[in-house]
Amino acid sequence: MPAADSTYSYLGPAGTFTEVALGQVTAARGATWRPVNNIGEALDDVVGGTSIAAMLAIENTVEGGVAAVLDALASIPDLRIVGEYLVPVRFALVTRPGVGLADVRAVAAHPVAYAQCRAWLHANLPSHTQLPAASNVQAAQFLAEHEGDLAQAAIATPTAGERFGLATLADDIGDNPNAMTRFVLVAKSGSMPAPASTGADKTSIVADLPSDRPGALLELLEQFATRGVNLSLLHSRPIGDELGRYRFVIDLDGHLDDERVADALLGVRRFSPRVLFLGSYPRADGRPVAAAEAHDDEVYAQARAWLKDLRGH
Repeated sequence: MPAADSTYSYLGPAGTFTEVALGQVTAARGATWRPVNNIGEALDDVVGGTSIAAMLAIENTVEGGVAAVLDALASIPDLRIVGEYLVPVRFALVTRPGVGLADVRAVAAHPVAYAQCRAWLHANLPSHTQLPAASNVQAAQFLAEHEGDLAQAAIATPTAGERFGLATLADDIGDNPNAMTRFVLVAKSGSMPAPASTGADKTSIVADLPSDRPGALLELLEQFATRGVNLSLLHSRPIGDELGRYRFVIDLDGHLDDERVADALLGVRRFSPRVLFLGSYPRADGRPVAAAEAHDDEVYAQARAWLKDLRGH
């Protein structure tokens, strides 16, 4: 069995967008890539030590955050995001040779892929039903291995149909030509070096609201706004113990080593009964994060020195 420190898990089988994302990880080149069937299995590999890290889709431009991944990160302790990667999304409608569009009654598709092709499907297959699949490649594989009694077509990656000898009924059926999926590489805390600040970073946390009352969310957001920290993701998820209780998965611009980010996290920690730090890591787009002059690191250092001097006297 390959060593855990040379194994990376990803949603398989081979040919998925997740595999494409893993291909962007320099450290994974030459390592063992372990295809798994679902998010839970991927994270079990990381927690149990089978793999050093797992690649997971966390957000896309059409459906927003991937709830199953966000919930897993919010509930499993000691996980860290150590990198993010972007993959352009293109979909094709594939079928067995000889099947036409008029023959399609059911379409096999991963739920996220299906959601990104709704307009095309509604316009061209208004009476179809969906058959959920665990991945885009699995949808094509299922179609190739069955006679079409359950599904007559599948939404898949452009190369998946060719891999299984399927014909393409339509190319680029996604509703958004600019569709992009964001992936994160998740490792167990301490198993990989924490990414250093690059000046073009992102930080992810999970924070529970302390109570269901007017202004609670505003107070949470003010911890960032008053320190000039921009948020790129704010996704609410139910805590689950009672109605009206929510936690928020938050992505913010900057690194834990940035003074304004550290100060904002201290504010969140004082405000929230539970804060989970998911990691600081380089942005996939490499875009530098600029701070207003009032929130420059040196300004925070000078303020601390001023306070220290007051206390000293």
